[in-house]
Amino acid sequence: MTANETELKALMLASLAGDGRSHHELLVRLSGYLRGFYRGRLSHTGRSVSEAEDLVQEALMAIHTGRHTYDQAAPLMPWVHAIARYKLLDYLRRTRLTVTDVGLDHAEDITAVDDHAGAESAFDLGRLLARLPERMRRAIELVKIEGLSVAEAAARCGASESAIKVNIHRGLKALGMEIAREGKP
Repeated sequence: MTANETELKALMLASLAGDGRSHHELLVRLSGYLRGFYRGRLSHTGRSVSEAEDLVQEALMAIHTGRHTYDQAAPLMPWVHAIARYKLLDYLRRTRLTVTDVGLDHAEDITAVDDHAGAESAFDLGRLLARLPERMRRAIELVKIEGLSVAEAAARCGASESAIKVNIHRGLKALGMEIAREGKP
């Protein structure tokens, strides 16, 4: 199922303006999209359909409760993908499933960030991260992308936990400014 950015964003904007029907329709449409996203990612891991359904519910709850964080000037689907991917990675960490459990032939299905490269191209995380100083980029990669704890990242980088936290904070702030800068004509 291909999500229609224009229609879904219109529903999100109406939802943020207080339209309950639009909010309900948005969640219904996103649930179908997320269901396909998770089933596709989990299909080669031997996981059940109910696990994909659990992830759909987790992602919908995160979208619902975090909708106030959505930047109305930005495309919607990159924001949805970020939430969906985070929930998937968090689930894989919790259940101790790794890419090595999946096998090389299907590893890309789990680690792929995007089924809609066109919608997310303006927010290419790798390109944005490459603009950060090494210490900030590495801290973000280890903690926010790879899912290490701050203590684990500090040990790996040979830095203090405070330094890792500061680098993440400053790096995320810099990324936000880069994204905002790219969004302006």
